[in-house]
Amino acid sequence: MAFSSFLGRVLFASVFILSAYQEFNAYGVDGGPAAKALRPKFDAFAHQVHSRVGFQLPDIHMKFLVAGAIALKGIGGILFILGSSFGALLLLLHQLITTPILYDFYNYDSEDKEFIQLFIKFTQNMALFGALLFFVGMKNSIPRRQPKKKAPKTKTY
Repeated sequence: MAFSSFLGRVLFASVFILSAYQEFNAYGVDGGPAAKALRPKFDAFAHQVHSRVGFQLPDIHMKFLVAGAIALKGIGGILFILGSSFGALLLLLHQLITTPILYDFYNYDSEDKEFIQLFIKFTQNMALFGALLFFVGMKNSIPRRQPKKKAPKTKTY
């Protein structure tokens, strides 16, 4: 049972770790292609937030957002493999921040081809988010083993 749990964590985290590795290799001095693809999506997300909530998001260099995503995915994935709830929380934070920005189906009409593709990817990431929540919930619901208290030995003289 322990091996299958470990194997499941390795397979699950491999999605995040391989993605972080790929983005790290393409990072360059400007954040790589991820930063170029992220800029228009972040601007659209910032406009949505400002128009609906009235909160102005700060101007952020995309290379720093990409570096943060790489760190969250890489460190979170490795800690998740080791069975750490903190690793799962890092991956949850990554999913919470990036999913609504990257998969902005809400900016398209429901008949558009992009809407369907983005909505499918959005729901897949929500499934990953749910699996991470399940892991954290299971990790916190299982009582930790308490060492059995040994009965004091009687002294014989």
